[in-house]
Amino acid sequence: MKGYKAPGFQDRVAASARTKNAALEELKARPKPDKATLAEAATRQKEREAKAAAKRETTKAVKAEKRRVDEERLLKAEQEKAKAEPPVRTEAEKKAARDAKYAARKSRKS
Repeated sequence: MKGYKAPGFQDRVAASARTKNAALEELKARPKPDKATLAEAATRQKEREAKAAAKRETTKAVKAEKRRVDEERLLKAEQEKAKAEPPVRTEAEKKAARDAKYAARKSRKS
């Protein structure tokens, strides 16, 4: 009884060529699509492209709206923070306030 003999390079090349030719013959044997089918496929492709374009536009609009809302929220937060913080006073204003307190205290004592 003989054992298994591994195929050589020439055998593998021949098998590959047979497989390739069989696939080509099968491809040639398939019926050609008619014009109506091709037109329908083209119409579906255009519809898909239009839907994709509309989706991109919608996404852009949603992102722009979100960015606008975020900017408004940030602006409101900055305004609230500015209202909450005491105003920055100059040295002259601070001195005038101290002098007014001192004068009020002096007038109460006398």
